[in-house]
Amino acid sequence: MAQKSFSFDYESGVVCRIPDTLKDDAVRESDQVVVDIDHAKREHEKYILTLRKLKINLLELEADEEYPDCCFVEDIAVIHDGVALICKPKSPSRRGEVEVIKRVLSHDLGQHLVNIKDENALIEGGNVLFTGKEFFVGISPRTNQAGALALAKAFPDYNVATIQISGCIHLKSLMSMAGPGIIAIGQSEEAKKALKQIVHKANHDYETVTLPDDEAANCLYVNRTLIHCTEDEFPESYKIFEDRFADRVRIALPNRELAKVQGSLTGRSLLVGKKRKNPNMDDYRNNKLK
Repeated sequence: MAQKSFSFDYESGVVCRIPDTLKDDAVRESDQVVVDIDHAKREHEKYILTLRKLKINLLELEADEEYPDCCFVEDIAVIHDGVALICKPKSPSRRGEVEVIKRVLSHDLGQHLVNIKDENALIEGGNVLFTGKEFFVGISPRTNQAGALALAKAFPDYNVATIQISGCIHLKSLMSMAGPGIIAIGQSEEAKKALKQIVHKANHDYETVTLPDDEAANCLYVNRTLIHCTEDEFPESYKIFEDRFADRVRIALPNRELAKVQGSLTGRSLLVGKKRKNPNMDDYRNNKLK
């Protein structure tokens, strides 16, 4: 199997504004959760401005009140090297988000779309960890084996390994990439079990950064900058980021309100890596767009 390496350099992406309906209707673990929608929108605005400052050309979608979770665009596609696998979210309330994302990825960003044919397949982008060299897919109530198989077919040049997870909805609720070859991971038993599987199934070696808070382990490494939790939210985890990555450009962004509806830093954008020369794929895209 040909292995390729990715530097986490991005040139474009998709974000979506937060609808007012997120406050009451977004998918959540408990109906008792109260979201400050104005605060959530301010958090998201900081996030969008930060990605723009990092030289990412963002396509910004208007909030769609019909789809309360529409700002969590990561779940709708997995993108790499000019290919976008269109995911199949479990919640019926999210299925309508797919067509808008498909149109943007194909017509505006020139990605080759891969649609899942298996009606039984479920997969959400939050369950897909791409290390730059291989994929790990979390098997949970929101992603099944058929969904993982669809991803493997979409990206045949990469190792794809499934990771059984419990106690959370997504693999990236437990871990994420803090840099090339570096996995940030929480300290819970669920996180430890997931990491043990990764060590067993990985085709490559990785460094790990263990954080006391699983939620803080969801960070975003983009264009040589590490975006992570704030000191106010997770002081102990923040200190670890500060100490471990003292020589790296870091930005702390809040996620307090959106975390109440299982939102994360990675979940709020779909990022497209810098294009690599691939004449055959370029010809294919051009023909499809005519």
